[in-house]
Amino acid sequence: MPKKSREEKELSKEPLLPGEGEVICGVTKFLGANYLLARCSDGEERKIRIPGKMRRKEWLREGDIILVSLWDIDPRRGDVVCRYSSDDVEKLLEMKIVTKEFLDALSGAF
Repeated sequence: MPKKSREEKELSKEPLLPGEGEVICGVTKFLGANYLLARCSDGEERKIRIPGKMRRKEWLREGDIILVSLWDIDPRRGDVVCRYSSDDVEKLLEMKIVTKEFLDALSGAF
């Protein structure tokens, strides 16, 4: 059986959906020391930490859409789970998980 090409793997991949205790956010500002501020889809602004396993594998920029796992101790903070690509954001828009107004509010914040 032939191996799948890289394009076929990427096309068949679905974006990671938020589960319980997770929320979709947009990066608004970097604070340094692996922390950033993010505006979340529930209307809150949270201080988010980039965990060690992602520090050099996923590079984040202001304006990126990320999935955040909220802390049980303090729900105003959380950890980055993944960064969505532009194709993943389009799929989330089609699935109506992210609204166009949320994305417009993020682009207006800069």
